[in-house]
Amino acid sequence: MSEVTDRSLNVLVVDDHDLLREGVSGCLSAFDDIDVVGEARSGEAALDAAHELDLDVVVIDLVMPGMGGLEAIRRLRVAHTDLGIVALSSFSSAARVRETVDAGANAYLIKSVDVESLARAVRNAAEGVSTFSPEATLALVERSKPVDPGSSLTPREAEIARLLALGKTNAEMADELTLSVFTVKNHVSSILMKLQVRTRTEAAIVLSQD
Repeated sequence: MSEVTDRSLNVLVVDDHDLLREGVSGCLSAFDDIDVVGEARSGEAALDAAHELDLDVVVIDLVMPGMGGLEAIRRLRVAHTDLGIVALSSFSSAARVRETVDAGANAYLIKSVDVESLARAVRNAAEGVSTFSPEATLALVERSKPVDPGSSLTPREAEIARLLALGKTNAEMADELTLSVFTVKNHVSSILMKLQVRTRTEAAIVLSQD
């Protein structure tokens, strides 16, 4: 993947339906800072394109013939660790959102998303920042939110949780709190366990609802 600078973001759009794929491409191309450099009709074609093109972000449908979007996301994440991945879906079940995030997607958007939100998700994904449609966020919160998310956290964990909710990395939190990265990592693991979630992204969503 290329380094993200002030230039336009190079985006690949993947969907087996021509009208939807071309519609997404057209909408994104209307923004000066986004350049759709390729399209693909399958997960297999997406992997080939990602290998050949200098990409910042892939916008990919989850349901496609052959290799589905979920498997394609898994393989893209392994092969291109810094690639931004935006998943598009018609479904917002907590299980579907969670498995997509676990596969490596930065964003999960429902296909009814407006154009500005889609563009924002693409920009966020290029920076490694997560974005979710309201429906996806609600599904995760309903599935995983404890009665009082912060009640069982120690003062130090609450402090780290606040920074985690802001999207801070372990290194950034360690620097701000004058702790070792190892200590922060242990606190984050404890926070995930207490909030009954499996990923930092889910924890940030739960904490943002508190």
